[in-house]
Amino acid sequence: MNRCRNPVGQITPFRLGVGLLITLLQTTTLAQTVGRPIPPQALRGTLEITQPPNVLLNGKPDRLSPGARIRSDNNLLILSGTLVGRTLAVRYVREPHGQIHDVWILTATEAQ
Repeated sequence: MNRCRNPVGQITPFRLGVGLLITLLQTTTLAQTVGRPIPPQALRGTLEITQPPNVLLNGKPDRLSPGARIRSDNNLLILSGTLVGRTLAVRYVREPHGQIHDVWILTATEAQ
């Protein structure tokens, strides 16, 4: 009886490694090409979080909505309590009741 050591459908460590490498390269390339999804209707301003949910927006008192989302300059969600006392260049969207709901902290290049 002739036994084949490496049938066509069998996954070898080499094939597994090549497949993982290709997947890794594709996801890295995809991550570099995806931009920040800031909507065009987002307004621009300076935000200072005084005592969450109270903020100063362009120097005037304002309020974050319940469930407000703040995205850092690398597009990660961050908590408002970690930004107390900092003045940040941002773009923001208000909810229907007028409170600030979505905030994007701008990078240095986006702020220019």
